[in-house]
Amino acid sequence: MAGSPFLALPGAVVGDPPDAGVAAHYGNPMVEQRRLEEGHAIVDLSDRGVVTVTGPDRRSWLNSMASRALDHLAPGESAEALFLDASGHVEHAVHVVDDGERTWLVLEGEAAPSLAAWLDRMRFMLRVEVADVSDEFAVVGAMPRDDAFPVDLPDGALVWRDPWRRLLADGYGYAPEAGHAGAAWRYAEAIVPRGALPSLAGAVRSGSVEVAGALALEALRIAAWRPRFATEVDERTLPHELDWLRSAVDLHKGCYRGQETVAKVVNLGRPPRRLVMLHLDGSDTILPKRGDAVVGLKVRPEPAPGDEPERRAVGAVTSAGMHHELGPIALAVVKRAVPADLELIVESHGIDVAAAQVEIVPAAAAAAVEVPRLPRLGIRP
Repeated sequence: MAGSPFLALPGAVVGDPPDAGVAAHYGNPMVEQRRLEEGHAIVDLSDRGVVTVTGPDRRSWLNSMASRALDHLAPGESAEALFLDASGHVEHAVHVVDDGERTWLVLEGEAAPSLAAWLDRMRFMLRVEVADVSDEFAVVGAMPRDDAFPVDLPDGALVWRDPWRRLLADGYGYAPEAGHAGAAWRYAEAIVPRGALPSLAGAVRSGSVEVAGALALEALRIAAWRPRFATEVDERTLPHELDWLRSAVDLHKGCYRGQETVAKVVNLGRPPRRLVMLHLDGSDTILPKRGDAVVGLKVRPEPAPGDEPERRAVGAVTSAGMHHELGPIALAVVKRAVPADLELIVESHGIDVAAAQVEIVPAAAAAAVEVPRLPRLGIRP
């Protein structure tokens, strides 16, 4: 893919991975963040991948493999779905919208070729065709108010609207719905021909719309507790750990790869790890990076004079950002048993950064179904 015309806008600073192909900011990330949140700005996401599936069997075929019901997806309707491995670990996360003829899947750019290749291998004798069209189509993000995208989109553009803001009817939420940080998340993505990017960048130059960089979007995403495949997912991730059953898993649909693990953890167990948000001490102006260790400080019941708290690694930072109201914040994945009131620090750049934990997936998250305990053989009540 050629370089984005948004990188030629005044003040554009190229981002770091996973947003290395687009602008991190245009000179003032905090102002850009407010404009984006107010619905006045667009974000260049032209580094994202776009995969299409055509053919009369496309929706039923995708439905058989995805975590979310897609067989009755209406034209223009948005959905989010995961593709899992046989053990229930997340392999791909896709934003799905159908136009009546093609089903469009938006995902992280570097993941598009592998997803397209895997889907192509799974076609067998069905009437479907898979194509990686990332070189032909691009993605632009926004947080529209009143469902109106803040810039005029080219004819034929499709808009995907994020379902994260509310618990779906057939999903499952570990985080309490009351006061959920995602309630104000109005995020949407427009799929446009890549040739339309110069005119969209031109709308920014003319003042018709504001622009925001990836850092602005990331800070708002973190504040909304919204998981992202490129940052929160590793090879062990189960959707339960990120509260992803809220928007991307249908617990009542038919069989798909990894379904047994999804059902087992929901009904009989607890997620082995859990997502938390961290409010970070900003006095050292240090913003952690992905992979920085989250450490718990445990004080002995009767410490001797001079005893230091025991330090134990309990997880790792997955995303961090500077929010215009909350200050420095981060998402982290920690061990399930980490107490909600445990004092935490993040080890970053050789400095200890104090961190206050906000539970997203609670440590006490219980199974959805209580299984009765069977009496031991030979014992009568």
